[in-house]
Amino acid sequence: MKEKLQKLKVKISSFKLKDMLSFKNLPLRRDKAIDAASDKDINTSFPINNNARELHPPVQLMVISRIIERETAGARSLLLKKADGTGAAWFRAGQYVSVKLKIGESYVTRPYSISSSPRLTKDGKLYITVKENPGGFVSDYIMSKLKEGDKVLVSGPEGQFYHDSLRDSKNVVAVAGGSGITPFLSMAYAIRDGIEDFDLTILYGSRTEDSILFKSELDSILEETDNVRVIHVLSDERKEGFESGYITADLIRKYAPDDYSLFICGPEALYRFMEGVVRELGLPARRVRREIIGVSGKMVSSKDDRPETFHDLTVIQGPETFHIKASSRETLLVAIERAGIMAPAKCRSGECGWCRSKLISGDVIIPEQNDRRRRMDKTTGHIHPCVTFPAGDIVLEVPRGDMPDD
Repeated sequence: MKEKLQKLKVKISSFKLKDMLSFKNLPLRRDKAIDAASDKDINTSFPINNNARELHPPVQLMVISRIIERETAGARSLLLKKADGTGAAWFRAGQYVSVKLKIGESYVTRPYSISSSPRLTKDGKLYITVKENPGGFVSDYIMSKLKEGDKVLVSGPEGQFYHDSLRDSKNVVAVAGGSGITPFLSMAYAIRDGIEDFDLTILYGSRTEDSILFKSELDSILEETDNVRVIHVLSDERKEGFESGYITADLIRKYAPDDYSLFICGPEALYRFMEGVVRELGLPARRVRREIIGVSGKMVSSKDDRPETFHDLTVIQGPETFHIKASSRETLLVAIERAGIMAPAKCRSGECGWCRSKLISGDVIIPEQNDRRRRMDKTTGHIHPCVTFPAGDIVLEVPRGDMPDD
């Protein structure tokens, strides 16, 4: 065996020899290339990152291009256009954006459903509609102070209130009340424009015919597509061509197909009323979709007729500590904003978790329907200030929000 190995000769071609020498000299060539390179920072923009920024921008600086006053409905629509002339972030019909404003010394955010077709985003535009809310801190400001040409900061599209073919029926019955029509108007536009593919039946509750929001827009859509139906329900008057009273289970059965998903959006009273209607309909949970439900002091005070009380709220933000007062009728987030402290917020309904904060000490009340915290957050004492009410003195560690410059 040893003799055979001695006779074995290994031949290395000149080509392979060059490869071996090249590999041996690789560190030397690398060091020379490094020494010859520029020491300036490398600025590289990757297409996938560019797409992510366009689809999910943290903020969009927009200009109020047009204001449409809807006096009989007590609302105004704002046409927002990207300030730099680029396209706005694409959204799914039914989603919302969070508008960030500085009112006096307060930094506030409010979510508003987009009421236009996704098609407008290509021109950098989208519509939101704001309803009157007498005494409302932000709504009063938007209704009376904002004007064409003003700049506003708008988040990227948020929320899960849109049609998903894997989850929802091909037939959607939408129950809307007041300004709750806005996401359904966007869906109707998207169906008309061929962006969404499902059949939409809207049962829209209003007080009177004159108070119907977007009636002419809805009528126009009905002329352009057969996949949208609108049934107006008037609570305070009887008129030919309109249903009267309230949106009951019997009324839904009258217009609903055999298989359908139920989408609900409107004021707090509508959600409370629809709880019984949904039980009567016997729909499985997967077939019922609700727009994010905001909170009010009525949710915690009306249950046991608690009087309004004020508590000490200590807010810790990094090295800074603030001592303010918080009302039992307002959420911790509202108290923080009123004090001029910048805090992160988007949905204001406990859903997105953007305002997640650490409760150091104190007792709080969180309405059950808005408590969307993860199990671990409940264990570690984290809360969502946007849906949390104080029940005593509170110490809270809050991330810092931001208000980008124009």
